[in-house]
Amino acid sequence: MKIHGTTKITGLFGYPVEHSLSPLMHNVAFSYLGLDYCYVTFPVRPNFLGDAVKAIKALDLKGINVTVPHKENVIQFLDVVNEEAAFIGAVNTIQNSDGRLVGYNTDGRGFMESLNEAGIEIEGRSTVIIGAGGACRAISYYLSEKVTKLQIFDIDEGKVERLVNDLRTIRPNVGRTKNLASLEGIDIVINATPLGLKNTDCSPVNLSLLTGKMTVCDLIYKETPLLKAASKKGCKTLDGLGMLLHQGVLAFEIWTGIKPPVDIMRNAISGFKR
Repeated sequence: MKIHGTTKITGLFGYPVEHSLSPLMHNVAFSYLGLDYCYVTFPVRPNFLGDAVKAIKALDLKGINVTVPHKENVIQFLDVVNEEAAFIGAVNTIQNSDGRLVGYNTDGRGFMESLNEAGIEIEGRSTVIIGAGGACRAISYYLSEKVTKLQIFDIDEGKVERLVNDLRTIRPNVGRTKNLASLEGIDIVINATPLGLKNTDCSPVNLSLLTGKMTVCDLIYKETPLLKAASKKGCKTLDGLGMLLHQGVLAFEIWTGIKPPVDIMRNAISGFKR
């Protein structure tokens, strides 16, 4: 990839961002299509988030992805947030539309596409999501439309309560669980916390509660200790690589107006699970 004076800059705001695979898939797609764009990471500490968002306009950045821990807090600094992202309460994609910053959320649709791609059936199934942050808000918005029952757990009870109350305005099948002492009746377990990024992390759920009839998903895009243990028990497993890919595909289209080469992007990241 060659950088010119005309090159349009896109990137990622988060902290930390060193582990991100997004530059790989976006830059290979830009190059494949011959677009004069590039994608870089920006490690933005929480206290500098407002300044960083202002810099999008000041530096004429064309588009930004947003990741942990900024997906919810970034909304206050944007000019417009689309209806879907506003309801979810989290933004993962910003478009600089002639100096007007528009927020979107492509995480939920990306996750649903990854489930479909993996052949995971969710209709009529009971699901629990661990972690009530921005990613959970996005995927629960879509999952709750399909599953029979959706329960959400987080150690921050206030965060869970706010999310459940929001979802219940459109979905009657959403509730909170105050502990994970039992997974009886649960068909799908989803980890939406950072636990598992490090191999030394504790498991987000008691591994002895997993059974071979369950599907276990982890939004972290590698085979985490949770997924390894679930696989050994005979569970169907899914890591977050597909969600990363498909949310990125949607973001790419928002920024450029062009459908990206999905398989090219997939191949760029498929060998880099860490």
